[in-house]
Amino acid sequence: MSGMLHGCLQDTEYLEVTARSGHRYGVWVTTPPGHTDSADPLPLIYVLDGNWTVGLTAPLIVTQADPFLTVAPYIQVTVGYTGEEAQAWAQVRNRDLVPPGEPAGDDTLATLAAARESGTMTQEQIDAYLAELGQARADVFLDFLTDELHPLLRSRWRVGESGHGLFGYSYGGLFALYAWLRGTGPFASVGAGSPGVASAQSQVFDLVDALPEPGGDTAAPLLHITLNEAEILGGIPFYRGMSRNVLAAVERLHARGRSAQVSHAVLRETHVTGLQASFLSYLKTCHTR
Repeated sequence: MSGMLHGCLQDTEYLEVTARSGHRYGVWVTTPPGHTDSADPLPLIYVLDGNWTVGLTAPLIVTQADPFLTVAPYIQVTVGYTGEEAQAWAQVRNRDLVPPGEPAGDDTLATLAAARESGTMTQEQIDAYLAELGQARADVFLDFLTDELHPLLRSRWRVGESGHGLFGYSYGGLFALYAWLRGTGPFASVGAGSPGVASAQSQVFDLVDALPEPGGDTAAPLLHITLNEAEILGGIPFYRGMSRNVLAAVERLHARGRSAQVSHAVLRETHVTGLQASFLSYLKTCHTR
């Protein structure tokens, strides 16, 4: 899958990186048209879930040349999986994108039980899914991005000193929110699309409550959260519950005095179709000239 996607994407170089954790990642680096003729260093925008997202988000790098927009130049770094894990990315991502100790939540358990009753998942598959969640290590993956991958890319591409971004969607959005709350890494802005805050006891709430009092730092990282209309108001209880949890987290962020750092948008999309629209919303809101 990774080689096929690489061959279809213009101005994209594909590499594989083995982390100190022993996990191996596929990385697509997409530069804007004409970048090879420019000496200007550019910020990196990291996009998660590469095996799904690279084909939908990397081509949007042309938006920085759209005269109707003010998207600033950037290099996109899309991170996914390789080998056998590329075929099972939808399960493997639980390991990297979910914070350690994150509860599954009642809505998740009810959704899995319904899947068993309908025959779309076996009990064995459900047990494996929950086992992956029980071993989640978003902290390890965040360290890989900031302490291993970022220095590697800076050594190989003309990368700026500041202005870097991170975007994730669904569980990737949960990871992005977690990274912003941790305050770790070089990110000047973070986009969290439909964050998978599946439990009202999510660690997200503890991290929000632990935030220090806001200071006068105008360079504090920005956070852009999107939800989709169909998630908030549609007929699927899991997504309604997720939306309620995200809105509760936003309410706490405002109460903690973080309104100046947090922006948000509701998109007229579903959970599946919202990915590209969420990424565009993040670019237009947080990564502008």
